[in-house]
Amino acid sequence: MTTSGMVIIGAGEAGGCAAVAMREAGWDGPITILGDERHPPYERPPLSKAAITAETMPDTRLSAEAGRFEDLEIDHVADTRVARIDRSSKRIHIRDGGTIGYERLLLATGAQARPLSVEGGEYALTLRSQEDVWALRRFFGPGRHVLIVGGGLIGLELAASANGLGATATIIESQDRLLARSVRPDIARRIERTHLEHGNRFRFNAGVELVERTRVILNTGERIDGDIVVAAIGAKPDVALAGAAGLTVTDGVLTDECLRTSDPDIFACGDCAATVHRLFSGTPQRMESWQVARDQGALAGRNMVLPPEPQSAVPWFWSDQYDRQLQVAGLPFLGETVVERSLGADTSLYFYLSGDGTLVGAAAFGRMRLLAKDMLISQRLIAGAIRPDVALLAAPDRRLKTLLAA
Repeated sequence: MTTSGMVIIGAGEAGGCAAVAMREAGWDGPITILGDERHPPYERPPLSKAAITAETMPDTRLSAEAGRFEDLEIDHVADTRVARIDRSSKRIHIRDGGTIGYERLLLATGAQARPLSVEGGEYALTLRSQEDVWALRRFFGPGRHVLIVGGGLIGLELAASANGLGATATIIESQDRLLARSVRPDIARRIERTHLEHGNRFRFNAGVELVERTRVILNTGERIDGDIVVAAIGAKPDVALAGAAGLTVTDGVLTDECLRTSDPDIFACGDCAATVHRLFSGTPQRMESWQVARDQGALAGRNMVLPPEPQSAVPWFWSDQYDRQLQVAGLPFLGETVVERSLGADTSLYFYLSGDGTLVGAAAFGRMRLLAKDMLISQRLIAGAIRPDVALLAAPDRRLKTLLAA
């Protein structure tokens, strides 16, 4: 591999979207994606849901972009680990030998599941890849008891999937409630109630001190036995290559609002990047979600070819919780004032306003058919940095769409 061109390290959602965007932006030179997995870019959201509840090991669901690589002459090199980036010569060194030059480089290295850093923590399994699914799946069956450390989205989705296969789960959370950074306590309590109705149990304000294969010992002294221990305590950005190359790294590879790193010929996006967004005070944020990876990947690809533009897409994610759905847009934790809007049928939408009244986030939980339309409008309001009428937000009989016109 000797020809210089556009090179992407990381064959996930962000990397695949970036490669296609480069072609669509008019780049006709070489594009190479270096991935350390054996798969082309594939969809990860189903891993904790449809994939793990399948009766047989499912095929990887390739991303839409991966299916276009051949036609667009995008070279995906699988099972390849990068040893280092030499910025002075603009060459990438591969661990098993060989180098590849780059004109511009994109870091889309993603993140890795955080391990449980306690004695015996190596016995706790994690979920991040297709291969992880089957390792977990054989413990998700009738009569099984799954111990999940972490009450975030992945932990909750795994608990719901375990229920769907006849198992129960105990979720151990160090905070006093679920999803502390993502949603209001009202939503967290409703999600907790939904899991309790399905037979799951919770331990709040509790940490794991020791893992004994299928048993955990908490800092409260309680011992809980199960069939498997799963660590779902978040993800850490994969920044080793960036740090070793001398790029600025914080909680992620630091970029400006155009996704450029401290080296003008190297960009970063997706789970590995801490990026500046004009809508959210200019403070670098690492925004982990499938949609953010796609949006940032496409923007990085365009910006590496065309005059760079700042990111403007509003961060958004969703999570299925049984027959309900959680949707979150923007960055709710930046809000100082919260306004609730009832949508009926045990479905509510919450708006998060900054100190000056600007809408910076929205979150809804309940029936998807009731919340979907208003959440789409909420994303547009956040994108417009609207300072909405609080009374209108709270009144379900008044249409949110009127705020767009205003």
